[in-house]
Order: sequence, then structure tokens, then C-alpha cells
Amino acid sequence: MRMETSDETLVAMATNGDGGAFRNLLERHYALIYRVGFRVLGNREDAEDLAQDICAALPKKLTSFKGHARFTTWLHQIVINAARDLIRRNQGARRKASGWGETEVLRRNEATAAKAEQDWLSNAMTTMPLDLRETVALVLGEDMTHREASEVLDLSEGTVSWRMSEVKKVLREIAKQEEMLG
Repeated sequence: MRMETSDETLVAMATNGDGGAFRNLLERHYALIYRVGFRVLGNREDAEDLAQDICAALPKKLTSFKGHARFTTWLHQIVINAARDLIRRNQGARRKASGWGETEVLRRNEATAAKAEQDWLSNAMTTMPLDLRETVALVLGEDMTHREASEVLDLSEGTVSWRMSEVKKVLREIAKQEEMLG
């Protein structure tokens, strides 16, 4: 039976110049980086660019990992912060509209009810402020507990719970308006 090397051990090895350890970390966590980036940004191209930028910067950033939290918690923080930075750089309305428009095209092309519901949620998220989108990406998208999300976002657990309550209010109001329209 083969034991899998822990993330923390791989980080220590990678920071000491072990390219194989770094490669193992990337292989193990690239999907997480892309997935969280996509859920926050809502755009495949931006998520791919974000993932590549994070991968390029990660060797230097690994030195800031101190092991106070799980590696994946630390990595979620890196992705959320990088997504925030990208959003700040691309504040133009054109970027926002084109990014979430891709999700709408996917929603129309999908036949299954589950996919349509997921796309509706993604589209509805575009109307939410960034702080609510980040929270939803972690709690619903990454299936994190409120406590885990609070660690990633550096907030109290109560604030994460309040944000999720606000998300529910926004989603109910959107559904109500759509129902009235037809």
C-alpha cells in the first residue's frame, strides 16, 4: 500500500527546490485553482488565465505558507485574492457582461434541468456584489462549511452565515421577478 505524500511535505520539498514535488502539488490542486477562479470570475478564459498566473507565481508564494491552516485553505485564499485583483483590473462593464454572457449561452444550450438550475444560479450571481459571489463560490461551489469559508475569506463565521442569508434573499427576489415576467 502506497502512502500519499502530504501537501505540507510537498510544499516543504518544493520550497527547497524539488521540481517534482512542485509538479505533484500542481497536479493535485490545479482543478481547484481553476474551479474557484471560474466560479468567482464566471468566465472560462479569465479562469484559465488566472490559473496560469497562479501557477507561475506559486513557487515564490509557497514560501509564505506557514502551515497555520491546511494547504487547501491557504490555496483558496490565494485564488480568491488573485480573482479580486483581476476583477479590479478589469472593472469595465464590457468585461463583466461578456464574462457572464458565456454562462447564459451555456444555460440555453443545456437540456438537463440540473444544468439549467446551475446556470440560472451563475447568472443570478452576476447581480450580486463580489463579497456574496465569493462566499457562494466557496460554500456552495466548493462545499465548504461556513467555518472553512470564514478562514479562507478571513471573516467571522457569523459574517459568512449572514452573507449566505443575503444570497438567499437575492435569489428569492430574482426568482419572484422572473415568475412575474412570465
